[in-house]
Amino acid sequence: MAGKEAFSGSCSLTDEILNIVRDRILRGEYKIGQKIKETQIAEELKVSRTPIREAFKQLEMEGLIDYVPNRGCFAKGFTAQDIEDLYSVRKALEVLAVEWAVERIDDDQLAQLKEKSDLMEFYAGRNDQKKVIEINTDFHNVIYNATGSRFMAQILRSYKDYIAQARVKTMFDKEFLQQIFEEHRMILLAITEKDVEKAKQAMAYHLDRSKVRAEVVYNIK
Repeated sequence: MAGKEAFSGSCSLTDEILNIVRDRILRGEYKIGQKIKETQIAEELKVSRTPIREAFKQLEMEGLIDYVPNRGCFAKGFTAQDIEDLYSVRKALEVLAVEWAVERIDDDQLAQLKEKSDLMEFYAGRNDQKKVIEINTDFHNVIYNATGSRFMAQILRSYKDYIAQARVKTMFDKEFLQQIFEEHRMILLAITEKDVEKAKQAMAYHLDRSKVRAEVVYNIK
């Protein structure tokens, strides 16, 4: 059974439960096809079943669980097709985003990218997965902002939960941390040099490698 998480107190009870169950599904703690029992979660988290049902409705809308009448709710998680789709969408959009960022980035944003790269190197060298995950997210957010397009940034952030969860699980393996830093360093170098093609190639390579890491960790062949 998954370990008990503490509530953050920063959102409603339904959202707290939603975040916990979503995280477990995306981390693979609930296996694909595994039944998720309301009674078990209610007992574990010491809550009533009403907010759990509300959280399950949202998870069904997100495509993370299947509700089968008279049988209950079952985890869907990441399938091979989900990984393929996620990284195909990411690659198409983020290659375009980095192209725009090269053309539009200002000095302050470039300094932010350099700072994130330095921090990523520091924490990757210390095998601090949590910090590398945080900095990785920040690095990509700077690129999103540097596009100067609210529309692009909104699209990219619309699937941030899925991206974040894929990053979390793939970065739990320490052997990946140095690879991830090197890929971001190449993206930074290309942006610094104002080399659009080099930046697009570096971003495409990073996302191709991210997909491979996800397939390894999620045991997808």
